[in-house]
Amino acid sequence: MRLTILGSGSAMAVPDRAQTGLLLETDDRSLLVDCGSGVLGRLSGTDVGYEGVGSVLLTHHHLDHVSDLMALIKARWLAGREHLEIVGPPGTKSLLDDLHDVHEYLDGRIDLAVREVGPERSFSVGGFDVAAIETRHSMDGHAYRFAPAEDEIDAENGPIAFSGDTEAFEGMARFADGASILVHDCSFPDDVDVSNHPTPTQLGATLANVDVGRLYLTHLYPHTRGRESEMKRAVREAGFDGEVAIAQDGLRVSI
Repeated sequence: MRLTILGSGSAMAVPDRAQTGLLLETDDRSLLVDCGSGVLGRLSGTDVGYEGVGSVLLTHHHLDHVSDLMALIKARWLAGREHLEIVGPPGTKSLLDDLHDVHEYLDGRIDLAVREVGPERSFSVGGFDVAAIETRHSMDGHAYRFAPAEDEIDAENGPIAFSGDTEAFEGMARFADGASILVHDCSFPDDVDVSNHPTPTQLGATLANVDVGRLYLTHLYPHTRGRESEMKRAVREAGFDGEVAIAQDGLRVSI
């Protein structure tokens, strides 16, 4: 199972970070998780490319997580791909309907399958089994945990977890416990007064008793530039004893 971080940025653009997007792969399956601005370009630079991604999973509907969706649909149509599956929390169908109202000429160009999911039970998408939990953010959304569908692993015990946008909270910590990799929102340094996103000390304290192999800090605002080492240190000093790293666009990890 492979993870590529396509976009590690936030709603405030910086030159070296696209907005949120992750690519999950096995030898024959791929899944795009979120599709913010710049993610389509990053995806085009992978071996899979946008031609090879037939499924998209959304954490929530904020612009920096969905703004390249219509660009992806158009690119797949122009490349001769006939199908795309988009899965996300309640409201995903309305989102796509509204986007097609604006971009009417794209309606019907490809076979678009839209499915809404909740945290009540695990589900499958793009060749992966997925468990979900509700996040704590200014918009309803989900965090996810992933396992390849062909493996005999329950999604709740999958090796990769992704927080989406959320505050740090105990439920998310329990959800990620045992993961090899946790990609978690850590949008600002400690001296920024913020809600809906965690600071490093908040995140480290919440994960203090959690068994996670490696934690990647993502959804990084410009405020974090030049302060990455300070943020990693704050996470560890707050109690998290796993490995801490800063997410970077193009980072590729195999499990």
